[in-house]
Amino acid sequence: MESTRARGGAAIRDLRRLPKAHLHLHFTGSMRATTLLDLADKYGVHLPEALRGGEPPQLRATDERGWFRFQRLYDIARSCLRSPEDIQRLVREAAEEDVRDGSGWLEIQVDPTSYAPRLGGLIPALEIILDAVHRASRDTGLGIRVLVAANRMKHPLDARTLARLAVRYADQGVIGFGLSNDERRGFARDFDRAFAIAREGGLLAAPHGGELSGPASVRDCLDDLHAGRVGHGVRAAEDPVLLRRLASRGVTCEVCPTSNVALGVYEKPEDVPLRTFFEAGVPMALGADDPLLFGARLAAQYEIARGVHGFTDAELAELARQSVRGSRAPEEERQRLLTGIDAWLAA
Repeated sequence: MESTRARGGAAIRDLRRLPKAHLHLHFTGSMRATTLLDLADKYGVHLPEALRGGEPPQLRATDERGWFRFQRLYDIARSCLRSPEDIQRLVREAAEEDVRDGSGWLEIQVDPTSYAPRLGGLIPALEIILDAVHRASRDTGLGIRVLVAANRMKHPLDARTLARLAVRYADQGVIGFGLSNDERRGFARDFDRAFAIAREGGLLAAPHGGELSGPASVRDCLDDLHAGRVGHGVRAAEDPVLLRRLASRGVTCEVCPTSNVALGVYEKPEDVPLRTFFEAGVPMALGADDPLLFGARLAAQYEIARGVHGFTDAELAELARQSVRGSRAPEEERQRLLTGIDAWLAA
């Protein structure tokens, strides 16, 4: 891999060599498209053309029908994960892809209830996932941890069960608790007890908010769930007061530019408010969200910041630092990554 390339006579640093942390990656969505085809063939699962055509599906989730289609494609892909070996393959390959893109730390998000029926139950499912994470981390050298996420479309009591389970495995690789799916459904406050359980158990609170819904969704994450990090959060750009609040509290937003455009949150990559957040001092961690469905992994998000939003290499290095600071990586690992970022910039 070349570390630089020519553009207009200038040397350009390779963004895949920029050390960074990846804080927004969903479990099934991390799968390679070729792996999905293999597993579908293995289990006789019929994939719709959108998942076997070789190109990312055309998605738009700003209306109910579009979100339902997105979820349906995700559910079909998830149905192809049926054994511990499948789980191990997915995590190992996700780790390999992250390492290739310069990630030195990965926090992967999963709702184990979605895999429990095929893996022997809720506890066995989480233990299989954690075992796969430990194996992949050992084999690739990538630091990997798990963020257990509740489903906003399910009953809040289910979220409490998951929170207790997440706390139980806090010393075995679980570092946080999230809340995913359509934020337009229900209220964040319905899940406040689950998040209280998670926080009291030492876990990071990192719910989704401010993606399909506006700034109020982000405020709810802060006020009702006491979020330490927010998945997406981009719609906070519409409220300068909220931006100042995020900046003053140092709440990292996990911003996923490719995903935002693919789902119709923004029309074009240049509309994603990376500059607005950066100039307001809101910490960001760029993430790939669901590469299987959106077609782009981690380094591509930094390419968007550079090529579309005009971020300089010094600014890109600062974005990488923000991702590391927003992570739950041990201090020694953080320092190693931060030192690597400085070296990349000095090269």
